[in-house]
Amino acid sequence: MKGQNLNQIAILAQQQLLTNPSPQLLNPLLSLLTNSRNAFFHLYNQMLSHPFSHNHYTFTHALKTCTSHHARSKALEVHAHLVKSGHYLDLFIQNALLHFYLAHHDVVSASRLFRSIPSPDVVSWTSLISGLAKSGFQAQALHAFCSMNAGPDNVKPNAATLVAALNACSSLGALGLGKCIHAYGVRVTVDGNVIFRNAVLDVYAKCGSLKNAENLFDKMFTRDVISWTTLLTGYARGGYCEEAFAVFKRMVLSGEAEPNEATVVTVLTACASTGTLSLGQWVHSYIDSRHDLVVDGNIGNALLNMYVKCGDMKMGFRVFDMIVHKDVISWGTVICGLAMNGYGKQAVELFSRMLVHGVEPDDVTFIGVLCACSHAGLVNEGVMFFKAMRDCYGIVPQMRHYGCMVDMYGRAGLFEEAEAFLGSMPVEAEGPIWGALLQACKVHGNDKMSEWIRGHLKGKNVGGGTLALLSNMYASSERWDDANKVRKSMRGTGLKKVAGCSWVEHRLDSNLCVA
Repeated sequence: MKGQNLNQIAILAQQQLLTNPSPQLLNPLLSLLTNSRNAFFHLYNQMLSHPFSHNHYTFTHALKTCTSHHARSKALEVHAHLVKSGHYLDLFIQNALLHFYLAHHDVVSASRLFRSIPSPDVVSWTSLISGLAKSGFQAQALHAFCSMNAGPDNVKPNAATLVAALNACSSLGALGLGKCIHAYGVRVTVDGNVIFRNAVLDVYAKCGSLKNAENLFDKMFTRDVISWTTLLTGYARGGYCEEAFAVFKRMVLSGEAEPNEATVVTVLTACASTGTLSLGQWVHSYIDSRHDLVVDGNIGNALLNMYVKCGDMKMGFRVFDMIVHKDVISWGTVICGLAMNGYGKQAVELFSRMLVHGVEPDDVTFIGVLCACSHAGLVNEGVMFFKAMRDCYGIVPQMRHYGCMVDMYGRAGLFEEAEAFLGSMPVEAEGPIWGALLQACKVHGNDKMSEWIRGHLKGKNVGGGTLALLSNMYASSERWDDANKVRKSMRGTGLKKVAGCSWVEHRLDSNLCVA
């Protein structure tokens, strides 16, 4: 609201206070000032000073304004005044207070307040369940939901209550309870509510029950963009990326709902996961056909990631140049892409450009630049970047950072440095790190280091690929007994080497080839 209008309302309120300070006339004026904290509370305080110019609606307006402006101290003041004036006993007021505390994730105060309500209604219960779930207390939210109709009041949940409980089920992966709530919703005829059905769809999708999700989706009379995006996301998270793209294409061609940013980002991520460039290009052409979808921000980064993961660095750079607001994700994606596609020196140069532009790298960016140094043989630069990450940027190295360093030393044939680095690590090296070093031993023919690694792997929980590599190295040296021992230990623990696979594309179709 413009300042001129605020002044007019304030003047009108002052006149009303002088001539006829009735809450029925003042409360509508007060509600018009909710967007201006100072103007609102100036009038609110004046209304409190007149004993007959306020009622319980005045306090609900005040609590609503406290919530929107995050005015906790003022809300506590209102709460105290309510207790003192006796208005606190009004259930409408109690629900407004409950909403304020839960909106600010003050679960302790909200729970204490809820327990003090003699007969909470469905609004009270729904606020509690929804607020607990949003504050990270999903289990407590579901416990409250199950307690609703167990007490003497026997409060029946409405559609909003069921949606709040279903959201908690989604977060916890509580598929069984989610199904029960779905069945209850069908029984009490809220099943036609699209918000309710979307919440059920989300439970099935997040719990991996994709067949149930698909059946529900097909039976929905009304489907909005949330319905389509939820099903698409469920397929993508479950690794069914071609099915996710099929849902997106069906959505676009049907015209039933228009994909939003979340839909587009999810389908691009699915295309990147399988490396299916042609599908990603189809999505890109769709983005270009929409004037309201801009190649920037989340969409720009997702499109960039898709081209990089599919190995099309030329288009990747073209998209990178189109992104106006380049953030650490934009820079990191190209750096990782260059490293992944064999352009190590260019990745290091781009990292330097990023720093010049004032963008601070994160842990993922450093994985990219360390990987680039490893593949390009830039050992000194890699050591420098690793120290800078830890000492200058305060980033605690994770297992993947350590893996990049060991891989870098191994590729360069610097096995003594690799051994010293492994000894200096504050955590136990995981299987992939030993596998990378074993591969380097195989390339450089370092049998002594292979034996040292074998000694360290005894009794360790490492993957089948690492042990298979060790067995193959023994076999290539005609050390059949040692090779058979490793294979026997793999069979004894049930480990198997996962078969490698490649995606071969032909137009908009793709076929999986397993080695």
